[in-house]
Formats: sequence, C-alpha cells, structure tokens
Amino acid sequence: MRKAVLLHLICVLLGVFLVNGEDPYKYYTWTVTYGTSSPLGVPQQVILINGQFPGPALEVVTNDNIILNLINKLDQPFLLTWNGIKQRKNSWQDGVLGTNCPIPPNSNYTYKFQTKDQIGTFTYFPSTLFHKAAGGFGAINVYERPRIPIPFPDPAGDFTLLVGDWYKTSHKTLQQTLDSGKPLPFSDGVLINGQTSSSFSGDQGKTYMFRISNVGLSTSINFRIQGHTMKLVEVEGSHTLQNTYDSLDVHVGQSIAVLVTLDQLPKDYYIVASTRFTKQILTATAVLHYTNSHTPVSGPVPAGPTYQIHWSMKQARTYRWNLTASAARPNPQGSFHYGKITPSRTIVLANSAPRLNGKQRYAVNGVSYINADTPLKLADYFNIPGVFSVNSIQDLPSGGSSFLSTSVMAANHHDFIEVVFQNNENTIQSWHLDGYDFWVVGYGFGQWTTATRKSYNLIDALTRHTAQVYPRSWTTIWVSLDNQGMWNMRSAVWERQYLGQQFYLRVFNPVHSPANEYDIPKNALLCGKAIGRHP
Repeated sequence: MRKAVLLHLICVLLGVFLVNGEDPYKYYTWTVTYGTSSPLGVPQQVILINGQFPGPALEVVTNDNIILNLINKLDQPFLLTWNGIKQRKNSWQDGVLGTNCPIPPNSNYTYKFQTKDQIGTFTYFPSTLFHKAAGGFGAINVYERPRIPIPFPDPAGDFTLLVGDWYKTSHKTLQQTLDSGKPLPFSDGVLINGQTSSSFSGDQGKTYMFRISNVGLSTSINFRIQGHTMKLVEVEGSHTLQNTYDSLDVHVGQSIAVLVTLDQLPKDYYIVASTRFTKQILTATAVLHYTNSHTPVSGPVPAGPTYQIHWSMKQARTYRWNLTASAARPNPQGSFHYGKITPSRTIVLANSAPRLNGKQRYAVNGVSYINADTPLKLADYFNIPGVFSVNSIQDLPSGGSSFLSTSVMAANHHDFIEVVFQNNENTIQSWHLDGYDFWVVGYGFGQWTTATRKSYNLIDALTRHTAQVYPRSWTTIWVSLDNQGMWNMRSAVWERQYLGQQFYLRVFNPVHSPANEYDIPKNALLCGKAIGRHP
C-alpha cells in the first residue's frame, strides 16, 4: 500500500513539473466587425477587431502558445495571417488561402500557434479579398524570455507605430477596380496608427524603443524624428549592428525597431512618415512630446529623401547582423555560419505586369497566380487531384507568354537555396516568404548574373522575412528550408499580390513525422473539394 501511495505521489509531482515546464498559453477572443471612421477626414467603412482600428496588439513572449478565437461578423469570408511568425511545422495556422479555408460570415475559427524561438517586431493583417485596405491589421510584439540577454539596456518605454498608405475609397470599390482589370490610383494619404495626428510622450534624458511597421498597401515609407537620431537595434526578429540614422526607409510589409534618446531641449518634435519613390510625396506627422515641454511643435516638417534609389540601397547594405548578440535563444546569432554553406539550388524570380484576357495582371516567371476553391494544403493532405500542379512555375524565367495558374513550386525539406528576385520594372518591389526568415545577401542594379555573387555579404547579412527589390535591380536571399509545409511566396504590394504576383513553395519530406510537421488540426475548416473529408 505504501509503495502504491509513494508511486502515486511521484506521478503527481512529475505531472506538476511537466505542466510547470510547458510554455505558457495565452487566450484571446477577437470579433471582427465593420465600423465607421474618418482617418482622412471622410467617413468610410473600416474593419474593426474588438471595436479597435487598428486592431489590438499581440504582446507575447518567445515560445508562448497563442489560442485565438476569431469570430467573423463581416458579410464576407475572412482570414488573418501572422506576418513574420514562422509557424514552425505548422503551416496549417498560416492564415492564407493556400493553407486555410476562410472563416464564413457569422462563424469562427480558433488559431493555435506558437511564437517558437522568435523575438521581435511583426504584424498581422487580413489575407482575404482586399480587406487589408479597410484595416483589420495590428502589431505583434514578441519579447525575450527573462533569462535571455538583449544587446542594449532596457528602454524606458516601448511605442508601436503602424504606418502605411491609405485610400478614402472603400475596400470593396478598390477590389472592383482590380477585378475590372484596372490598376489602382495613387493612394490618398498616409496614416500612423490609423490617424493623421497622434502623440508619444517621454521623459527628457531617457531612451525609448520605437517599433515601426509598414502596414500599407503599396508604398515605401521614410521615417524620421525631428532633431533626433535613431539607433537601429532589431529588424523582423534579428538584432542588428547598432548603427545610427537620421531617417530610415521601411518598405511594404517590413518592420524595424529603433532606440531614440530624448536628449534635446524640452519641447515637442515632429515624427514624420512620408512616401518614397513617388512623384507626389504624401506625409503624415505625429508628435514626440517631452513630458517637461511647454512648447508645441514648430518650424517646417523635416524633409526626407524622395526618389534617391542609390541612397536607399546604400542604406540597406548597412543593415548588418549582430553576430555576438542573442536573439530568442542564448547562443549568439552568428553561431550559424550561413556563408560557408553552398546553396544546392538557384531560383530566379522575375516579376512582370502582363495583360491577360484584356485585364491587368501581375506574374512571377510568367505565371499569374489564381486561388483554387480548395486550400492547397488540404488538397495535398487529402491527395485531392486537379487543385494545383508543381510543374506550373519554373526555377528560371522563360521569356514566354504569361498565363494563369494555381502555381506551386516543389522544394525538399532541409535544402539550402538561393533565390534571386529580378525586377525589370520601373517600380520598387517588396517580396515576402511565409514560414521563414532569410539572409539578404545582396542588392544590385541591372541584371543578376553568377558573377554578381562576388558582391554578396557572406559574413553578417541580416535575416528578415520581407525584402525590397529596387527598380531595374535584383535582390538575392539565401534560405534554409528547415520548416516543412505549404508556404506563400508573395508580393507584399497588395494590388500585385491580389492580381497574381505570388505562388506557394511546397517544402516536402516523404517521412511523415510530427518531428517534421504537425498533423492537420482537429478544428480545421473544410471547403471546396475537401468538404466531407475527415481529418
């Protein structure tokens, strides 16, 4: 009897230790509705989350388990995607149409994912239709675990700034414009946290973190603070060499974090976000308020760079990995020597703007993507034929005629690949890959060739999830395909994504194991040809 009691006690204590050792769970219920707001002075329909525009911030810690019940009260199907969250072994939760059925009106879906081995500044936004033009976006701030050191003193405060271009026109009208085969007009303004005027307060002499994300639809942004310099410390989950800047370019879909010391005279100063690479410069301002200030902002709004592409590329090359700093884990970022690995495959992706069937489309290597009625991930899991083809998009641009297809590119789990984004157009591009971050090893003008590899940074290139490609230029990334799943490679310029500049990368391992990929969620929504199937 004593042995049985002792054994039971040991089991209970072991259970307690196991439970206490598990990563924390955080629970959320978000309700998505329409509302009316006037961000540019004209009442318009916006998308609210829990009554907020922008939506609430997810403030979480490395390895937190997120259980988020999303209730859709719109009149259209809806999904959120978690921009920059890697969804390790879990593309089931990525929240794009290639992995998830959209949530029908008056229904819900519970996302279950983990911020596994990540820190940094990220965002979420709607991936369905053209909902992003109405809001529904917000911040994801992933903080270090207490025992993990950060390469700078704790700031006195932490400010989030969601910056982006904005239209007065409703998202449904904008979508109709695109569906009719016409490109969108130039945007009407720029917002900072859904407003054209806001204020951030701090004490003189103290240092604050500003997290800046470009949540806009199409336009690069330059960010600056009157009379103050900014020390760049983090980009999309990577700690950087701490260079100091007067202004910083933030391209569509990108996020950065800077430290700003309030070391000037006690007064109010302009915070400025203005469009880049546009003939007409749109500007939004906010206020940096010293708590001991009695002087409002004054003088002209500080001017930023306008169409200086060389300046922007030169700045981008100064973004370097802090090799000795920890990120989400205690080991230094630079302990992975990516530059000593030879990529096993080179993929060159050329964007284009063809007209197909008399309508404006956008394409990658001549293929303009169209959504299937069945998510690709479900079709793959259930072996449903006729949904997608892995042969529809090639590794290199062919120069042939463009066509429509549900394009998927096959890749092997654990391969290490080189991807070249070749931009032969006169507009700046912004490319994003779900499920990963990648090393941005090079930028250059003109056509990429194998000889340009000599210019790569193979020592301390930055890792991030979204990379800009300048007009008539190329950008090269290296990617370690260590995350099995179906992953969206897309233009972060939302008009181009909507009209076909995207595809899916099927990272596959024939060994079916939870060590490689989690199984289909029990609550997975089924649609299209997957209806009636049983997970």
